[in-house]
Amino acid sequence: MMLEVIHENKDLIVVNKQSGLISEKSPFEKITVEDQVKNHLTKVRKNPFIGIIHRLDRVTSGVLIFAKKKSILVNFNKLFSTKKVQKTYLAIVEKEPEIRKDELVNFLFKNNLKKKSEIKKVKSKETQEAILTYEVIDKNEFGYLLKIKPKTGRFHQIRAQLSDMGCPIIGDEKYGANTKHLPLSIGLHSWKINYKDPKSMEFISFEAPLPKNKYWNFNSIK
Repeated sequence: MMLEVIHENKDLIVVNKQSGLISEKSPFEKITVEDQVKNHLTKVRKNPFIGIIHRLDRVTSGVLIFAKKKSILVNFNKLFSTKKVQKTYLAIVEKEPEIRKDELVNFLFKNNLKKKSEIKKVKSKETQEAILTYEVIDKNEFGYLLKIKPKTGRFHQIRAQLSDMGCPIIGDEKYGANTKHLPLSIGLHSWKINYKDPKSMEFISFEAPLPKNKYWNFNSIK
């Protein structure tokens, strides 16, 4: 798999992660996105610093940012912890939601044994509040395209919340999908990341092109 660089400067590198790869280096994986980034950066610098700012699930594609300096990693950690980074996802779901535009609020329990999140009806010490907004923006022969903006960053949040709504993401068998997708991939794409640079106060936005396969053929987004 080739590394697709969206943007790069002296502080960071932004890539369009392909589904099928995990984000962070692992002794159990032949190649990860971090490995790809390291191979890219070592062409210029022998021992580059690579800071893991955030992660995407193996089955998810889209915008992924890596810091090239420790100070930049620290800055991004502050932005994420104070919820000053807005992510926008695109998801293809099997069924049309009853309400075309809404906010979902759920209590998530992370089941470590099953490696998935479960929706609980009652708040408890073991659950975390998960909030997102969604809007139906298009459809094709495979499903309905949703634009999603998470307000919290929980484990498998989007996948679990959409499944609980009765609209599982295509290919996401772990969360009840029947519609097939490509191997090690589901219809979930991290489309955009927006934030305000704490130093320059400039509004920054990065966008990842859609995966190049038949499932992502939508007229509204090219």
